[in-house]
Amino acid sequence: MIARNLSNSHIVRKIRKKPVAIIPVGSTEQHGPHLPVSTDSDIVSFIAERVSEKTGFLLLPSIEYGVSFEHHPFFNLSIKSGTLQKYVIDICISLLKNKIKTIIILNGHHGNQKALKDIPTKIARMQGPRPRILIYSYWNFMKRRFDHAGFVETSIMRAISKQVEMNKAKKGLVEDGLSKKEIHRLSKIASKSFITATGNGVWGDPTRATARDGRKILDEIITAIIRESNLPYRRKPKITPMKF
Repeated sequence: MIARNLSNSHIVRKIRKKPVAIIPVGSTEQHGPHLPVSTDSDIVSFIAERVSEKTGFLLLPSIEYGVSFEHHPFFNLSIKSGTLQKYVIDICISLLKNKIKTIIILNGHHGNQKALKDIPTKIARMQGPRPRILIYSYWNFMKRRFDHAGFVETSIMRAISKQVEMNKAKKGLVEDGLSKKEIHRLSKIASKSFITATGNGVWGDPTRATARDGRKILDEIITAIIRESNLPYRRKPKITPMKF
C-alpha cells in the first residue's frame, strides 16, 4: 500500500483497518565499481515494498540520504546524524497525528543506526509511552554475515536491479583467515575511513554473486520482518553482526 499513490480518503480508510506504517531509510554512497550509489536505498525500498504488499502496511516514500561520511573521498551524499534523526522524528510525529499506531523504521545503511536507535525513546518523551516505534536494520533478519558491495548486497541487487556491472566486480576486503581481533580493528577503521580499510570500497567478494542467491536472501529477510512486525510485543530479533 504505497502512500504516495493513494488519495486522502483511501489512506484514511486503510489506516482505520491497519494503523501501521513503514519508513524505509537508505543512503546515497559508493558501492564499489560495480554497484550504483543507490544500492542501500534500492534494497531497503524493495524490501519495504514487499512487506507492505504482503501485510497492507502503509508504505511511505524512502529517505535516500543517510550518514555516509566514512566513504569520503569516494562519492557520498551525506547528512549529519542529528539531521536524519530530527527529520525521521518529525515524520513519526506527523504519522501519529494521522492515527498511525505502529511505525516501522526500516534501515538499509549501517551508518544510520546511531541516528535511528534513540528515536523511540525521544518520541516516547514527547508523546508518552503509547506509540509503538520499531527500528529494524534489514540485515539483522538474515543468517549470512553482511558485507558492503560484497556477495550479499551484489546478489540482492542482481535480483532486483539492472544496474549491476558484474564485469567490473572485484574482490575487496575478505574476512577469511582474519582473526576476530583483526576484523574488529579493521571495522573500527572502516567506520571512520572505508577506503583505508578496504582499498577499493568493497567489504567482501562480489564476484560469485547471483540473482538466485539474492532472491533466497530477500525471501528470508522479508519473511522474518513480517513475522517480527506482527508480534503483539517487541522482542529483539536474532542479530547477525555487521562489522563496519
